[in-house]
Order: sequence, then structure tokens, then C-alpha cells
Amino acid sequence: MKDITIGSLLDVIGELFSDEISIAVSNTKEYVYYRPSKRIDLKIKPGDKVKEGTIAYKAITSKQKASEFINRDVFGIPYHGMAVPFFHGNELEGCVTAIYPALTDGKSVVTVKSQDGWIPIPFSECLYLEAKDKKIHVYTNDFSGTHKYSLQEFEYTLPKDSFIRCHRSFIVNVNQIKEIHPDTHSTFVLEMNNGARVPVSQNYSSYFRKLLGF
Repeated sequence: MKDITIGSLLDVIGELFSDEISIAVSNTKEYVYYRPSKRIDLKIKPGDKVKEGTIAYKAITSKQKASEFINRDVFGIPYHGMAVPFFHGNELEGCVTAIYPALTDGKSVVTVKSQDGWIPIPFSECLYLEAKDKKIHVYTNDFSGTHKYSLQEFEYTLPKDSFIRCHRSFIVNVNQIKEIHPDTHSTFVLEMNNGARVPVSQNYSSYFRKLLGF
């Protein structure tokens, strides 16, 4: 068997985990490998320093497994992490970190800006969210408004059993999909309950199919 690089081995191991989980590997000072998931991406690059306050930093400094919630102050988005240090003999060499999306904090509405003020919309009534014109537009059957969050921030606040990122510009409520139509290049177009059509891009199509089971 030909020599296997650490990166290719970790890529294969990463495939064994859920698409929800990102994986990072660091030595005691900096990251040497990073595999983002579809649900959460901390934008880590090999060579980035291990920041104080991260779950990796906590595992390295304590030399013990660390598992906890990290707020948005460190990477700009909240996440749950588990980091396990590894050793060569008795010498600490680094750690492996699993990064999970933060769960919703108990809110059940999205409060959007309208022409006259703000309107709280229950999650169940949100059909889809779209990033356009440097704003996030939230759509219901008979209303649309804007919100200050980015789509990435919405990915970590909306309930993940109902809302799926299907395109770099769209998140959809799967309970509001009327029909799924095939499109070119292994992609799809979603017909929503209000008649709107939302694309599923090639980058998200396999993930989308896996979550919806078709």
C-alpha cells in the first residue's frame, strides 16, 4: 500500500462523522488540518494560531479532554466543541477538535423589520430566507421583512430539524416545501407552499438529499 498522508487519512475519518460536525487538528501552537461541515464553518486555516478561549486551547493547556459551549466572541459564531489532546509517550503533541453547531437558545420566532416597525414571525410560518442586496429577507406566505443576522448566523439559531441551508443565498423550512423538482447538474428546484421557487445548488444537493432521505 502506498504511503498515506495525514490529511487524506483525516478526510476519510471525517466522512465517518455526521455532516453536522467540523474537525480541526492542531499541534500545541497552531492548526495543521481543518475540515468544515455543511452546518458550521469557523473559517480555520492551517497555520492559524490556536486562540485563547477556544475549546482546543482549553484541551491543550489542561492536557485533558474538554467539552463545552463557546460563545461568538472567539470566532464570530457560537459553537459546541469537544477537544481531545494526544501525546507521543508523555509529551503533548496537540489535539483533535470536533465542532458542532450551537443549538437554538429557546427562541421560537424571527423578529423582522417591516415598513412600519418589527414583526415577530413564528419559526413554523417562515418559508425561506434569502440573502440579497446585502440584507437577509425572511418570507412567509403573505409577508416578507428583513433581518440584521447573516445566513450563517441563522444556521445556528434556527431549529436544525426544520431549516436547511440549500444554497449560499438560501435557507428553507423543509415543512414548507410543496414539491421538489430535478434540475440540471444534479441540482434541484424547490417549489414552496407560497409558489416561490428556491434553488438547491450542487454544493448542497447531496447533503440536502441525505437529510430529506431521497
